[in-house]
Amino acid sequence: MIDRRTLIGAMAAAPLTTRATAQATPTTSAGAMTPWPPAEHFPLWPGRPPGARAKMPTPNPSMNGPAGRQDLRLRGTANPIVAVFRPERPDGRAVLTIPGGGYGFVSIQNEGIDVARTLNPHGITVFALSYRLPSEGWDRQADVPLQDAQRAMRLIRANAGRYGIDAANLGIVGFSAGGHLAASLTVGHDDKVYAAIDAADRQSAKPRFSGLVYPVASLSTPTTHAGSRDNLLGPDPDAATKARYDTPRRIEASTPPLFLVHAIDDGLVPIDQSLDVLTQARTAKVPVEAHFFERGGHGFGALSAPEGSPERLWPDLFDRWITQSLKG
Repeated sequence: MIDRRTLIGAMAAAPLTTRATAQATPTTSAGAMTPWPPAEHFPLWPGRPPGARAKMPTPNPSMNGPAGRQDLRLRGTANPIVAVFRPERPDGRAVLTIPGGGYGFVSIQNEGIDVARTLNPHGITVFALSYRLPSEGWDRQADVPLQDAQRAMRLIRANAGRYGIDAANLGIVGFSAGGHLAASLTVGHDDKVYAAIDAADRQSAKPRFSGLVYPVASLSTPTTHAGSRDNLLGPDPDAATKARYDTPRRIEASTPPLFLVHAIDDGLVPIDQSLDVLTQARTAKVPVEAHFFERGGHGFGALSAPEGSPERLWPDLFDRWITQSLKG
């Protein structure tokens, strides 16, 4: 049983890199105990985040799911953080993982902690993003998640030496609505969504490569996930905002290489969303690799799929693809 007050306290802002006593130990889908936040994490913003109003959201973490596959979900994040997961044998590669949750929660365990547990053994340093939710009372709500994602990339690059990574080999992977945020960062890494606040903001937010796992790619097509669209854009978005976050239409020749994962039987975010990205990438001649599994549904993360299932293999394929992309 997680002490809710302990988790709330863990979300407070900390120095750039914080090594503190673990605040909670949720059971991961693989059965091991992993603290959240981990001992090493850092806040994105030195003060109040962009768009903050007088009343800030109240952190409200919770455990969801059946026994053995429970997922720690974050809501009410007022001070977003990035958690750092270091491999035993780092090879300089790094990935910012962006969990999903329909822009209504952040599935930090299934698509954050567990992603680190699968990629760390490959030598990849993993940074897990706990971002703010757009519909929880922020100005310019559609830009709030992208503000956090851009800032995270810039801070990681500014401190690459501290983390033992090559700033040129920093990529991203996003899941579901987090896949939409990852796609938004991929095509909108240079969008001016917040005013620069320090030297870190002179760094590029462009990922070297982008993994999109069962992504909500477009918010304007009939196959979109309506909850993600409504939570991000609000009830009456203007045409310019809708166009900026229609990510497949913004893919161009300079877009980073793309890696797609989707289950054909996904009943929540149809595979058409990934097919849209695939089509646009091929048209723009952007390097793209796609793995479409017959089964798997939605939300299989990195460790939630059954042992022995094909979709359980995507992190290994992603690792090999990253190595190949960095050579190309």
